[in-house]
Amino acid sequence: MNLYRTAAIVTIFSALEHGLGFLYRIILSRTLGSEGLGVYQVSLTVFAVFLTICSSGLPITLSRVISKHRARKYKKGEHAATTAAVLITLSFSVPLTILLFLLRKPFSAVFSDPRCADVFYILLFGLSFTSVYAIIRGSFWGNKRFFAYSLIELIEEIVMIFVGVLLLVVFQTGVADVNKAGIAVVVSYLCSFTIAAIYFFVRGGRLRSPRGELLPLLKASLPVTAMRTSSSLMSSLISVLFPMRLMSAGYTASRAMSEYGVVYGMVMPVLMIPSSLIGSIALVLVPELSECFYKREKEKLSALVERALNAALLIAGMLIPFFLVCGEGVGVWLYASAESGRLIEASAFILLPMSLTMISTSILNSLGCEKQTLLFFLFGSAAMLLSVWFLPKYLGSGALLLGMAGDYLVTAACSLALLKKKTGRLSSLRYLGKLTLALAPAAILGYVVRGLLMHVLSAFPALLLTAIFVAGVEIALLSLFRLLALPALLRKFLPSRKKAA
Repeated sequence: MNLYRTAAIVTIFSALEHGLGFLYRIILSRTLGSEGLGVYQVSLTVFAVFLTICSSGLPITLSRVISKHRARKYKKGEHAATTAAVLITLSFSVPLTILLFLLRKPFSAVFSDPRCADVFYILLFGLSFTSVYAIIRGSFWGNKRFFAYSLIELIEEIVMIFVGVLLLVVFQTGVADVNKAGIAVVVSYLCSFTIAAIYFFVRGGRLRSPRGELLPLLKASLPVTAMRTSSSLMSSLISVLFPMRLMSAGYTASRAMSEYGVVYGMVMPVLMIPSSLIGSIALVLVPELSECFYKREKEKLSALVERALNAALLIAGMLIPFFLVCGEGVGVWLYASAESGRLIEASAFILLPMSLTMISTSILNSLGCEKQTLLFFLFGSAAMLLSVWFLPKYLGSGALLLGMAGDYLVTAACSLALLKKKTGRLSSLRYLGKLTLALAPAAILGYVVRGLLMHVLSAFPALLLTAIFVAGVEIALLSLFRLLALPALLRKFLPSRKKAA
């Protein structure tokens, strides 16, 4: 199966997964409310710190090590590396789980709201299971078993939604709704771990002596783990610091938590829509890039990097006009919240640096540049912290979004500069210029059409017709500028008739 069709299959699964997750987020926003959603989000954010410590750097490092062993046709090395990764993650997750339960009372003081601690300790039951699952998923990644990888991720999402809806909507018990949402997450972790472990052994996976792989794997994964742990810590710090700075500006505790819930529980899921597509591209390309890197195929490597960057720009660029024109309507329709809609509109341009950061960080990590990506992350985080500390008094929720924009801009600029140095060429800025010329008219015309339709139709039909119009104009202009060649794309994604015959 060629690279394009593989990417298409992974993208379909990823789009389904994120689409279902998006619908579930809407259900949560309406059952928990913005304040309850804030509690749920804070708990997940703090739990993510410990999950990141236990496993986050290992899957991508393991996939790269497996790619290296595949290039050298060394099967025993693949099994040894997988075993080493499992042992490393268990050596962190099991002691951490025990320690946190033993220190439950003092650790709970970290949370300003005791409800957050309750949800966190529910999630903690799944720490070791989901950490090992992440390792198995990394082995699938390195062996290019993208179908299994994507299918199990989708099943995990479906299980979480199914259990969550049952507990929140069908079964009325004395358990707090936000705790039920946490239970649904743990059940989904157990399910994905079980399915992945069974598939791993059925498909010939083995646990062998990790001799020779344990220390190199740990050493190679530490920079990625450090970067992602820092990212999780930063998110946790923001979840505490941002409401605190709002309260110091005169907000009540309830309103401050609600503002945080709106940004992270309503706005961010919409802004993260490109992540499903960009994540699919990264998922397919990382093993390919690693093999090119180890085989020293520089021309092929450069071409793949450029295609990936251009694809990320195209995905973000096509969504920006839609968010600019229809953002407020989307917020009202999805969450019954005009505030979230206004924030979606205001933050539309964040999609560009966000998308570039996502894809370039994955590419650089696949090329062994984990230390540099950690440094870039720290530079970006400084911009975020400055915004969250000084601007809530003046901008409210906008301070958080402005901090994100600064974070992604700094990280993307540094990453692109390093990629140019690594590959010797980078023409994506020219591509961005052409993309801007092609898509700017779509946004302008979209504003005009929306204004006209709002005078003659109700909100939802006007929103739907405007979205269809913007999409049509985008496709026409992208084709005119030769940035979207549909026949060529179809030939790449679909098998030829000769081969089919």
